[in-house]
Amino acid sequence: MKTAQDWIDELGLLPHPEGGFYKETYRATDSVNERAISTGIYFLLRAEDISHFHRIDADEMWHFYAGAPLTVHMISPAGDYDVIKLGTDIKAGQSPQGVVPKHVWFGAALDKAAPPDAYSLVGCTVSPGFEFSYFELAARDKMLKEFPQHTEIIKKLT
Repeated sequence: MKTAQDWIDELGLLPHPEGGFYKETYRATDSVNERAISTGIYFLLRAEDISHFHRIDADEMWHFYAGAPLTVHMISPAGDYDVIKLGTDIKAGQSPQGVVPKHVWFGAALDKAAPPDAYSLVGCTVSPGFEFSYFELAARDKMLKEFPQHTEIIKKLT
């Protein structure tokens, strides 16, 4: 069975500013207003990692590939909280894919009950294509002030 480090090494994943590891695998050659119409990455989180709350200006579809289930936590601009549980156990409420709408704050983590060597390997497809200039990492104080009803998850993912 592959370990997280096996995937990191074999796929050439690099540390991501939001947490975890990634590698861009696709950037469309077609563009709109000088921006690729779509991009894709591999993304890996280990049990000890979190994907910090962040938001982008485009829809992001997540695809589950291997490892432990992953929960993507979302807070909409209106303050609504929702989750996507990525995995293959459909009966347990997991789905092999899910979409985070544009402008929604989101972050991800493995379940706290996951073993220390657990990881989740997923893919993310962004349309229009991802650009770091449209990536905003959340500031904890600002999020707590704006969404006090979600204090626990904000403290966990910032």
